Amino acid sequence: MGKSLYQVLGVSENASQDEIKKAYRKLARKYHPDICKEADCEEKFKEINAAYEILGDPEKRKKYDQMGDSLFNGQNFQDFYKQNQNVDIDELLRTIFGDLGGRGSRSYSRGFGGFGGFGGFGGFGSDFSSYIDLNERARIRIPFSVAVTGGVIPIKLGGESFKVRIPEGIKDGQTLRLRGKGKSFQGQRGDLLLEVEVEPDPVWTRKGNDLYRAIDVPLKTMIFGGKIPVEVLGKEKKTINVKVPESSKCCQKLRVKGYGIKGGDLYLELRPILPKKEELAPELREAMEKYL
Repeated sequence: MGKSLYQVLGVSENASQDEIKKAYRKLARKYHPDICKEADCEEKFKEINAAYEILGDPEKRKKYDQMGDSLFNGQNFQDFYKQNQNVDIDELLRTIFGDLGGRGSRSYSRGFGGFGGFGGFGGFGSDFSSYIDLNERARIRIPFSVAVTGGVIPIKLGGESFKVRIPEGIKDGQTLRLRGKGKSFQGQRGDLLLEVEVEPDPVWTRKGNDLYRAIDVPLKTMIFGGKIPVEVLGKEKKTINVKVPESSKCCQKLRVKGYGIKGGDLYLELRPILPKKEELAPELREAMEKYL
């Protein structure tokens, strides 16, 4: 004796009424035509509701558990429903269950009949929208410098153009929430969730709130020490003078406090600039060949 109604709702025959209700709500959200845009969603949605009309009522469920699919002329419920989907479901249930009948307030015969969209159906009440995910999700790419300093960038999504404020120090993969920019339903509107993708930069890299970059340094400064100008990232372009100690080595890192992100530090990797041999004065070239 098959019991295909339970298969429609994806629950076991021993499921509690609460488990059946939860399964129904999950499927109703998934297949409701206001959310699901595939061709068969409407029919699937009505089939789920018809199944819940029986299993959601303890008395009708009890009779179904006794008789199984024999109530549907031995057919599984899916096939039975497809053959009778244009029949008034209340009349059909009264025929099958006698005085238990239908609940008297719903018709599945045309469109969505008496349950009119979401309101007042299957235990959702007038607040069905609280079960719908009205949030919209998208991804945006932002320049590395904007991620460091923050700023405002324009975006266009779904035919709507607006500006997004990027907070200082945002990291790759973080999500920004824009209130009231999501999907709308019955006067309510969700949020727009923007996942941020930070573009890599050819000069700068980031570790936590610290910034790293390589800097070219004249060989003389590497040997004898001195100061070099370095442009730093900030809301305004700024150049600082950094002291290079004498006898510095290639790839040595200098730490400059406070010039990272939100109080982080800046690390400069020293790269010596080697002069071309032919550019050296003859006496210097001779001395270097002799003593180096």
